[in-house]
Amino acid sequence: MTDERMRIDVFLWRARFFKARTSASEAIEETGARIERDGQVRRIDKPATPVEAGDILAFACPSGSKLVRIVSLPARRGPPSEAALCYQSLTSA
Repeated sequence: MTDERMRIDVFLWRARFFKARTSASEAIEETGARIERDGQVRRIDKPATPVEAGDILAFACPSGSKLVRIVSLPARRGPPSEAALCYQSLTSA
């Protein structure tokens, strides 16, 4: 974990939900996302919105709608196996 907070577009890119950071930014601006923190849910549409460990995110990505809990913030965009350690999927299979 590099910092206590990270931009949502950077997190989504480093966690490998999007192939490019600009794609993550555009998706947040166009379709938005929801963040649940401390029992409060809020809708966001700005890619610079900070996220932190423990947040629950709901968002749309190329592979479909996702619901994930952030476990830790990735220090880099590593391999998929490393990225998968940064979140817990809450999406029904």
